Amino acid sequence: MAGWSTLPEELLDEISEHIETRSDIIRFRSVCSSWRSAVPPLRRKLPPRFPILPNNGVSDFTRGFCLSKRTVYILSLPHYPRILTDPPQRGSSWLIKAKQDGSRGMSLLNPLSSDGLGPLPMGCPKTLDSSRFRVSELACEFVLRYVTCPPLVWEPIINALNVYMEKVAFMCLNSTDFALLTIHVSGKLAVYKYGDKMWSIISDMPYPYDDVIRFKNKFYAVDGHGRIVSVELDLNLIKIAEPIHGGDKKFLVESLGELLLADMYLSVYAYYEGPEDVEPDETNSIMMERTVKFKVYRLDSDKQEWAEVMDLGDRVLFLGEDCTFSASSSDLGICKGNCIFFTGDFYYSNGNQDDTFNGRDIGVFDMASGRIGSLDDYIGYSELFWPPPKWITTGSSEVEEKIESLVL
Repeated sequence: MAGWSTLPEELLDEISEHIETRSDIIRFRSVCSSWRSAVPPLRRKLPPRFPILPNNGVSDFTRGFCLSKRTVYILSLPHYPRILTDPPQRGSSWLIKAKQDGSRGMSLLNPLSSDGLGPLPMGCPKTLDSSRFRVSELACEFVLRYVTCPPLVWEPIINALNVYMEKVAFMCLNSTDFALLTIHVSGKLAVYKYGDKMWSIISDMPYPYDDVIRFKNKFYAVDGHGRIVSVELDLNLIKIAEPIHGGDKKFLVESLGELLLADMYLSVYAYYEGPEDVEPDETNSIMMERTVKFKVYRLDSDKQEWAEVMDLGDRVLFLGEDCTFSASSSDLGICKGNCIFFTGDFYYSNGNQDDTFNGRDIGVFDMASGRIGSLDDYIGYSELFWPPPKWITTGSSEVEEKIESLVL
Protein backbone atom coordinates (compact mmCIF):
# COMPACT_ATOMS: atom_id res chain seq x y z
CA MET A 1 0.00 0.00 0.00
CA ALA A 2 1.35 3.41 -0.95
CA GLY A 3 2.24 5.83 1.84
CA TRP A 4 0.19 8.94 2.62
CA SER A 5 2.91 11.15 1.19
CA THR A 6 2.55 9.58 -2.28
CA LEU A 7 -1.13 10.34 -2.77
CA PRO A 8 -1.81 11.93 -6.18
CA GLU A 9 -1.85 15.72 -6.24
CA GLU A 10 -5.35 15.80 -7.77
CA LEU A 11 -6.67 13.70 -4.85
CA LEU A 12 -5.08 16.06 -2.32
CA ASP A 13 -6.67 18.98 -4.14
CA GLU A 14 -10.06 17.26 -3.94
CA ILE A 15 -9.65 16.57 -0.22
CA SER A 16 -8.48 20.10 0.52
CA GLU A 17 -11.59 21.57 -1.10
CA HIS A 18 -13.66 20.02 1.72
CA ILE A 19 -11.54 21.43 4.55
CA GLU A 20 -13.25 24.41 6.15
CA THR A 21 -11.86 24.95 9.64
CA ARG A 22 -8.56 26.55 10.48
CA SER A 23 -7.69 23.74 12.91
CA ASP A 24 -8.25 21.09 10.22
CA ILE A 25 -6.05 23.03 7.80
CA ILE A 26 -3.26 23.04 10.38
CA ARG A 27 -3.60 19.29 10.92
CA PHE A 28 -3.76 18.59 7.18
CA ARG A 29 -0.60 20.59 6.50
CA SER A 30 1.21 18.83 9.36
CA VAL A 31 1.07 15.37 7.76
CA CYS A 32 3.97 15.78 5.35
CA SER A 33 5.54 18.23 2.89
CA SER A 34 3.37 17.17 -0.07
CA TRP A 35 0.21 17.73 1.96
CA ARG A 36 1.58 21.04 3.22
CA SER A 37 2.11 22.30 -0.31
CA ALA A 38 -1.43 21.27 -1.34
CA VAL A 39 -3.14 23.80 0.97
CA PRO A 40 -2.03 27.37 1.71
CA PRO A 41 -1.98 28.36 5.42
CA LEU A 42 -4.44 31.21 4.86
CA ARG A 43 -6.92 30.85 2.03
CA ARG A 44 -8.34 34.34 1.92
CA LYS A 45 -8.17 37.72 3.53
CA LEU A 46 -11.38 39.59 4.19
CA PRO A 47 -11.59 43.24 3.18
CA PRO A 48 -11.15 45.62 6.14
CA ARG A 49 -14.43 47.43 5.45
CA PHE A 50 -17.78 46.72 3.78
CA PRO A 51 -20.27 49.10 2.17
CA ILE A 52 -22.86 50.70 4.42
CA LEU A 53 -26.04 48.68 4.65
CA PRO A 54 -29.00 50.99 3.93
CA ASN A 55 -31.31 51.32 6.92
CA ASN A 56 -33.22 54.60 6.71
CA GLY A 57 -30.43 56.83 7.95
CA VAL A 58 -29.27 54.78 10.93
CA SER A 59 -25.91 54.25 9.23
CA ASP A 60 -25.35 57.97 8.66
CA PHE A 61 -23.01 57.87 11.68
CA THR A 62 -20.80 55.17 10.17
CA ARG A 63 -18.17 54.66 7.50
CA GLY A 64 -19.19 51.06 6.81
CA PHE A 65 -19.02 47.66 8.44
CA CYS A 66 -16.17 45.59 9.79
CA LEU A 67 -16.59 41.81 9.53
CA SER A 68 -15.09 39.79 12.35
CA LYS A 69 -14.88 36.04 12.79
CA ARG A 70 -15.33 34.26 16.10
CA THR A 71 -14.71 30.56 16.60
CA VAL A 72 -16.22 28.15 19.12
CA TYR A 73 -13.81 25.49 20.36
CA ILE A 74 -14.16 22.50 22.61
CA LEU A 75 -11.11 21.72 24.74
CA SER A 76 -10.86 18.30 26.32
CA LEU A 77 -8.36 15.98 27.92
CA PRO A 78 -6.43 13.99 25.29
CA HIS A 79 -7.38 10.61 26.77
CA TYR A 80 -11.11 11.39 26.63
CA PRO A 81 -13.28 9.90 25.25
CA ARG A 82 -11.43 6.56 25.26
CA ILE A 83 -14.35 4.38 24.22
CA LEU A 84 -17.80 5.69 23.34
CA THR A 85 -19.38 3.18 25.75
CA ASP A 86 -17.37 4.50 28.69
CA PRO A 87 -19.30 6.77 31.08
CA PRO A 88 -18.51 10.48 30.61
CA GLN A 89 -15.93 12.02 32.88
CA ARG A 90 -17.42 15.08 34.53
CA GLY A 91 -15.62 18.29 33.70
CA SER A 92 -13.53 16.69 30.95
CA SER A 93 -14.46 19.31 28.32
CA TRP A 94 -14.64 23.09 28.14
CA LEU A 95 -16.43 25.32 25.60
CA ILE A 96 -14.94 28.69 24.67
CA LYS A 97 -15.45 31.26 21.92
CA ALA A 98 -12.37 33.12 20.72
CA LYS A 99 -12.38 36.51 19.02
CA GLN A 100 -9.31 37.97 17.37
CA ASP A 101 -8.86 41.63 18.32
CA GLY A 102 -6.31 42.54 15.69
CA SER A 103 -3.03 43.63 17.18
CA ARG A 104 -4.50 43.45 20.68
CA GLY A 105 -4.53 39.64 20.57
CA MET A 106 -7.40 37.35 21.43
CA SER A 107 -10.31 37.64 23.84
CA LEU A 108 -12.66 34.94 25.14
CA LEU A 109 -16.46 35.23 24.93
CA ASN A 110 -19.46 33.32 26.18
CA PRO A 111 -20.02 30.55 23.59
CA LEU A 112 -23.70 31.54 23.19
CA SER A 113 -23.42 35.33 23.25
CA SER A 114 -21.07 38.25 22.69
CA ASP A 115 -20.49 38.75 26.41
CA GLY A 116 -16.86 38.86 27.41
CA LEU A 117 -15.56 36.50 30.07
CA GLY A 118 -13.70 37.50 33.19
CA PRO A 119 -9.93 37.50 33.55
CA LEU A 120 -8.28 34.10 33.43
CA PRO A 121 -7.85 32.49 36.85
CA MET A 122 -4.46 32.31 38.45
CA GLY A 123 -2.39 29.57 36.84
CA CYS A 124 -4.43 29.43 33.65
CA PRO A 125 -2.03 29.29 30.67
CA LYS A 126 -2.24 31.89 27.93
CA THR A 127 -1.07 29.26 25.44
CA LEU A 128 -2.24 25.67 25.17
CA ASP A 129 -0.08 22.58 24.92
CA SER A 130 -1.63 20.36 22.23
CA SER A 131 0.03 17.30 23.77
CA ARG A 132 -2.10 17.88 26.87
CA PHE A 133 -5.35 19.19 25.33
CA ARG A 134 -7.53 18.16 22.41
CA VAL A 135 -8.71 21.29 20.59
CA SER A 136 -11.62 20.86 18.17
CA GLU A 137 -13.53 23.52 16.27
CA LEU A 138 -17.30 23.24 16.72
CA ALA A 139 -18.56 26.32 14.91
CA CYS A 140 -17.69 29.79 13.72
CA GLU A 141 -19.73 32.96 13.50
CA PHE A 142 -19.35 36.17 11.54
CA VAL A 143 -20.44 39.50 13.01
CA LEU A 144 -20.81 42.87 11.27
CA ARG A 145 -19.95 45.87 13.38
CA TYR A 146 -20.18 49.53 12.51
CA VAL A 147 -17.00 51.43 11.66
CA THR A 148 -17.33 54.90 13.17
CA CYS A 149 -15.82 58.28 12.37
CA PRO A 150 -14.65 59.74 14.63
CA PRO A 151 -14.68 56.57 16.78
CA LEU A 152 -14.50 58.21 20.20
CA VAL A 153 -17.38 60.61 19.60
CA TRP A 154 -19.88 58.14 18.19
CA GLU A 155 -18.84 54.95 20.00
CA PRO A 156 -21.69 54.95 22.59
CA ILE A 157 -24.28 55.61 19.87
CA ILE A 158 -22.89 52.98 17.53
CA ASN A 159 -22.76 50.35 20.26
CA ALA A 160 -26.46 50.93 20.85
CA LEU A 161 -27.15 50.60 17.12
CA ASN A 162 -25.54 47.16 16.97
CA VAL A 163 -28.86 45.67 18.11
CA TYR A 164 -30.10 46.31 14.57
CA MET A 165 -27.74 43.69 13.15
CA GLU A 166 -28.64 40.01 13.12
CA LYS A 167 -26.18 37.19 12.60
CA VAL A 168 -24.32 36.78 9.31
CA ALA A 169 -24.08 33.68 7.12
CA PHE A 170 -20.75 33.50 5.27
CA MET A 171 -20.09 31.41 2.14
CA CYS A 172 -16.89 30.96 0.14
CA LEU A 173 -17.44 31.06 -3.61
CA ASN A 174 -13.83 30.23 -4.53
CA SER A 175 -10.35 30.87 -3.17
CA THR A 176 -10.89 34.66 -3.13
CA ASP A 177 -14.60 35.47 -3.55
CA PHE A 178 -17.29 35.15 -0.91
CA ALA A 179 -20.88 36.14 -0.17
CA LEU A 180 -22.70 37.31 2.97
CA LEU A 181 -26.33 36.95 4.00
CA THR A 182 -27.82 38.85 6.94
CA ILE A 183 -31.13 40.28 8.15
CA HIS A 184 -31.74 43.99 7.69
CA VAL A 185 -33.32 46.12 10.42
CA SER A 186 -36.53 46.04 8.34
CA GLY A 187 -36.67 42.24 8.65
CA LYS A 188 -35.74 41.78 4.99
CA LEU A 189 -32.78 39.78 3.72
CA ALA A 190 -29.59 41.56 2.67
CA VAL A 191 -26.91 40.02 0.44
CA TYR A 192 -23.37 41.18 -0.21
CA LYS A 193 -21.06 39.56 -2.77
CA TYR A 194 -17.35 40.18 -2.93
CA GLY A 195 -16.63 43.13 -5.21
CA ASP A 196 -20.11 44.67 -4.90
CA LYS A 197 -20.26 48.37 -4.09
CA MET A 198 -23.60 48.09 -2.30
CA TRP A 199 -25.64 45.57 -0.37
CA SER A 200 -28.68 44.10 -2.14
CA ILE A 201 -31.94 44.18 -0.17
CA ILE A 202 -34.43 41.48 -1.17
CA SER A 203 -37.91 42.98 -1.03
CA ASP A 204 -39.77 39.64 -0.85
CA MET A 205 -40.89 39.45 2.80
CA PRO A 206 -44.35 38.11 3.76
CA TYR A 207 -43.10 38.15 7.37
CA PRO A 208 -39.85 39.40 8.97
CA TYR A 209 -37.04 36.87 8.88
CA ASP A 210 -35.76 35.21 12.05
CA ASP A 211 -32.60 33.38 11.07
CA VAL A 212 -30.11 32.68 8.28
CA ILE A 213 -27.62 29.86 7.77
CA ARG A 214 -25.20 28.36 5.29
CA PHE A 215 -26.04 24.70 4.79
CA LYS A 216 -24.31 22.44 2.25
CA ASN A 217 -22.81 25.49 0.55
CA LYS A 218 -26.14 27.24 0.04
CA PHE A 219 -27.85 30.09 1.88
CA TYR A 220 -31.12 29.46 3.70
CA ALA A 221 -33.42 31.77 5.64
CA VAL A 222 -36.53 31.25 7.77
CA ASP A 223 -39.13 33.84 8.72
CA GLY A 224 -41.22 34.17 11.86
CA HIS A 225 -43.96 31.92 10.43
CA GLY A 226 -41.60 29.09 9.58
CA ARG A 227 -41.40 29.77 5.84
CA ILE A 228 -37.96 28.56 4.75
CA VAL A 229 -36.35 29.62 1.50
CA SER A 230 -33.04 29.06 -0.22
CA VAL A 231 -31.41 32.36 -1.11
CA GLU A 232 -29.77 32.24 -4.52
CA LEU A 233 -26.85 34.49 -5.40
CA ASP A 234 -28.99 36.07 -8.13
CA LEU A 235 -31.28 37.18 -5.25
CA ASN A 236 -34.08 34.77 -6.15
CA LEU A 237 -35.85 33.02 -3.27
CA ILE A 238 -36.95 29.39 -3.62
CA LYS A 239 -39.46 28.01 -1.12
CA ILE A 240 -38.10 24.80 0.35
CA ALA A 241 -40.93 23.64 2.61
CA GLU A 242 -44.33 24.63 3.91
CA PRO A 243 -44.34 26.98 6.93
CA ILE A 244 -44.25 25.77 10.53
CA HIS A 245 -46.73 27.66 12.71
CA GLY A 246 -46.85 27.80 16.49
CA GLY A 247 -43.66 29.18 18.02
CA ASP A 248 -42.41 32.74 18.37
CA LYS A 249 -38.78 32.57 17.17
CA LYS A 250 -37.17 30.19 14.72
CA PHE A 251 -33.56 28.95 14.72
CA LEU A 252 -31.84 27.00 11.92
CA VAL A 253 -29.29 24.42 13.08
CA GLU A 254 -27.15 21.91 11.21
CA SER A 255 -26.78 18.53 12.92
CA LEU A 256 -25.14 15.46 11.40
CA GLY A 257 -25.62 16.75 7.88
CA GLU A 258 -29.32 17.56 8.36
CA LEU A 259 -31.02 20.92 8.63
CA LEU A 260 -33.10 21.34 11.78
CA LEU A 261 -35.50 24.06 12.87
CA ALA A 262 -35.78 24.81 16.58
CA ASP A 263 -39.02 26.64 17.34
CA MET A 264 -38.87 28.70 20.53
CA TYR A 265 -42.12 29.41 22.38
CA LEU A 266 -42.28 32.59 24.46
CA SER A 267 -44.71 34.04 26.97
CA VAL A 268 -45.00 37.57 28.31
CA TYR A 269 -44.42 38.42 31.95
CA ALA A 270 -44.30 41.61 34.00
CA TYR A 271 -40.87 42.42 35.40
CA TYR A 272 -41.16 44.44 38.62
CA GLU A 273 -38.53 45.82 41.00
CA GLY A 274 -40.05 47.85 43.79
CA PRO A 275 -41.47 47.77 47.31
CA GLU A 276 -43.04 44.46 48.29
CA ASP A 277 -46.18 46.19 49.54
CA VAL A 278 -46.93 47.57 46.05
CA GLU A 279 -48.95 45.38 43.71
CA PRO A 280 -47.23 45.03 40.31
CA ASP A 281 -49.29 46.20 37.34
CA GLU A 282 -48.77 47.59 33.83
CA THR A 283 -47.96 51.04 35.20
CA ASN A 284 -44.97 50.04 37.34
CA SER A 285 -43.71 46.95 35.50
CA ILE A 286 -41.83 46.23 32.31
CA MET A 287 -43.38 43.64 30.03
CA MET A 288 -40.74 41.10 28.97
CA GLU A 289 -40.60 37.71 27.27
CA ARG A 290 -39.51 34.39 28.73
CA THR A 291 -38.83 31.04 27.08
CA VAL A 292 -41.30 28.27 27.96
CA LYS A 293 -40.57 25.41 25.52
CA PHE A 294 -39.14 24.29 22.17
CA LYS A 295 -40.19 22.10 19.29
CA VAL A 296 -37.69 20.69 16.81
CA TYR A 297 -38.26 19.79 13.15
CA ARG A 298 -36.09 18.11 10.50
CA LEU A 299 -36.19 19.27 6.90
CA ASP A 300 -37.25 16.64 4.37
CA SER A 301 -36.20 18.39 1.17
CA ASP A 302 -37.56 15.61 -1.07
CA LYS A 303 -41.07 15.94 0.35
CA GLN A 304 -40.63 19.69 0.90
CA GLU A 305 -41.90 19.47 4.46
CA TRP A 306 -40.80 19.60 8.06
CA ALA A 307 -40.94 16.40 10.15
CA GLU A 308 -41.14 16.87 13.92
CA VAL A 309 -38.22 15.43 15.88
CA MET A 310 -39.21 13.97 19.24
CA ASP A 311 -35.77 12.69 20.24
CA LEU A 312 -32.32 14.09 19.37
CA GLY A 313 -30.51 10.98 20.58
CA ASP A 314 -27.14 11.94 21.99
CA ARG A 315 -27.11 15.27 20.13
CA VAL A 316 -27.11 18.64 21.88
CA LEU A 317 -28.28 21.81 20.10
CA PHE A 318 -26.76 25.20 20.94
CA LEU A 319 -28.82 28.28 20.04
CA GLY A 320 -26.59 31.33 20.34
CA GLU A 321 -27.14 34.97 19.55
CA ASP A 322 -24.91 34.94 16.47
CA CYS A 323 -24.58 31.25 15.57
CA THR A 324 -26.12 27.84 16.12
CA PHE A 325 -24.35 24.49 16.23
CA SER A 326 -24.66 20.95 17.56
CA ALA A 327 -22.43 18.37 19.20
CA SER A 328 -22.66 14.90 20.66
CA SER A 329 -22.90 14.36 24.39
CA SER A 330 -19.85 12.07 24.24
CA ASP A 331 -17.72 14.81 22.68
CA LEU A 332 -18.95 17.24 25.31
CA GLY A 333 -18.27 14.84 28.17
CA ILE A 334 -21.79 15.04 29.60
CA CYS A 335 -24.04 12.22 30.73
CA LYS A 336 -26.86 12.70 28.25
CA GLY A 337 -27.83 14.60 25.15
CA ASN A 338 -31.32 15.13 23.72
CA CYS A 339 -31.40 18.71 24.95
CA ILE A 340 -31.11 22.33 23.83
CA PHE A 341 -28.85 25.03 25.29
CA PHE A 342 -30.13 28.56 24.79
CA THR A 343 -29.86 32.08 26.20
CA GLY A 344 -32.79 34.09 27.49
CA ASP A 345 -35.15 34.71 30.38
CA PHE A 346 -36.81 31.59 31.74
CA TYR A 347 -38.47 30.02 34.76
CA TYR A 348 -37.48 26.62 36.07
CA SER A 349 -38.50 24.13 38.72
CA ASN A 350 -35.80 23.09 41.19
CA GLY A 351 -37.86 20.37 42.84
CA ASN A 352 -38.66 22.43 45.90
CA GLN A 353 -40.22 25.55 44.43
CA ASP A 354 -41.97 25.81 41.10
CA ASP A 355 -41.73 28.69 38.67
CA THR A 356 -38.47 30.13 39.97
CA PHE A 357 -37.38 33.08 37.85
CA ASN A 358 -33.81 32.69 36.67
CA GLY A 359 -33.38 35.92 34.69
CA ARG A 360 -31.28 36.07 31.52
CA ASP A 361 -28.88 33.17 31.56
CA ILE A 362 -28.03 29.93 29.78
CA GLY A 363 -30.99 27.60 30.03
CA VAL A 364 -31.39 23.91 29.20
CA PHE A 365 -34.49 22.43 27.57
CA ASP A 366 -34.84 18.68 28.07
CA MET A 367 -36.54 17.17 25.01
CA ALA A 368 -37.69 14.06 26.88
CA SER A 369 -39.43 15.79 29.78
CA GLY A 370 -40.24 19.14 28.14
CA ARG A 371 -38.71 20.81 31.19
CA ILE A 372 -36.54 23.94 31.25
CA GLY A 373 -33.81 24.06 33.85
CA SER A 374 -30.63 25.89 34.73
CA LEU A 375 -27.16 24.52 34.06
CA ASP A 376 -26.78 23.49 37.71
CA ASP A 377 -29.79 21.18 37.38
CA TYR A 378 -27.82 18.79 35.18
CA ILE A 379 -24.67 16.96 36.21
CA GLY A 380 -21.65 18.17 34.27
CA TYR A 381 -23.45 20.84 32.24
CA SER A 382 -22.20 23.87 34.14
CA GLU A 383 -18.59 22.61 33.85
CA LEU A 384 -18.79 23.15 30.08
CA PHE A 385 -18.82 26.90 30.57
CA TRP A 386 -16.93 29.56 32.51
CA PRO A 387 -14.86 29.33 34.69
CA PRO A 388 -12.32 26.96 33.11
CA PRO A 389 -11.92 23.48 34.64
CA LYS A 390 -9.09 22.85 37.06
CA TRP A 391 -7.15 20.70 34.62
CA ILE A 392 -6.71 23.79 32.39
CA THR A 393 -4.82 25.61 35.15
CA THR A 394 -2.30 22.83 35.75
CA GLY A 395 -0.21 24.18 32.88
CA SER A 396 2.76 22.68 31.10
CA SER A 397 5.97 24.57 30.37
CA GLU A 398 6.34 23.27 26.81
CA VAL A 399 3.83 24.72 24.35
CA GLU A 400 3.17 22.77 21.16
CA GLU A 401 0.32 24.79 19.68
CA LYS A 402 -1.15 28.19 20.50
CA ILE A 403 -4.85 28.65 20.37
CA GLU A 404 -4.25 32.01 18.70
CA SER A 405 -2.99 30.15 15.63
CA LEU A 406 -6.44 28.59 15.24
CA VAL A 407 -8.17 31.96 14.86
CA LEU A 408 -8.26 33.53 11.39
